[in-house]
Amino acid sequence: MAWNLAGSYLETCSCELMCPCNLSFDHGATYDFCRVTLVFNIREGQVEGTDIAGRRVALIADTPKVMTEGNWRLGVYIDAEASDQQFDMLVKVFGGQLGGPMGALAPLIGEVVGVERATIEVTDDGLRHSVRVGDTIDFEIEDVVPFGVETGEPVRFHGMFHPVASDLTMAEARSSRINAFGISYEGKTGLSTSEFSWAA
Repeated sequence: MAWNLAGSYLETCSCELMCPCNLSFDHGATYDFCRVTLVFNIREGQVEGTDIAGRRVALIADTPKVMTEGNWRLGVYIDAEASDQQFDMLVKVFGGQLGGPMGALAPLIGEVVGVERATIEVTDDGLRHSVRVGDTIDFEIEDVVPFGVETGEPVRFHGMFHPVASDLTMAEARSSRINAFGISYEGKTGLSTSEFSWAA
């Protein structure tokens, strides 16, 4: 059956501003790894007839310097408020079993290090966005507004090869405390969008 979801998205990763992996998956990360947290705040959607509006999902990944080499380690948090049916459907979507963007990334994932329920809090306050996942992930990013831009519009990247969207806003981490599923790092850069849409 078909599925679709739409909402807002935030991420922070271990690379310096700007993350080379977001410019192209086959560019090497700033360090000998790229560690990233991807957070989905689902506003509307359904998976195989199950309504998933209002649910949240957080992924944390540990990848090699060059992401296309594969062997990613991936951890998944599903909203603690999700029903058992919502939980199962979201695990299928974000685990790649139902195709879509995560299905395309599935060949790069070497190990799923855990799938758990957690309280996922997302706060958007203008240019600032914060995320808290249980007691393992806590970060804040701020969209970057270029010097001299009187409109206050932040920098956006167009034409990206990114699983979430091809048009995302550049941000930098203001604070981070991330240690989940054995993956620990300091978030430095980030991306955000108030609108993403997936379907398969």
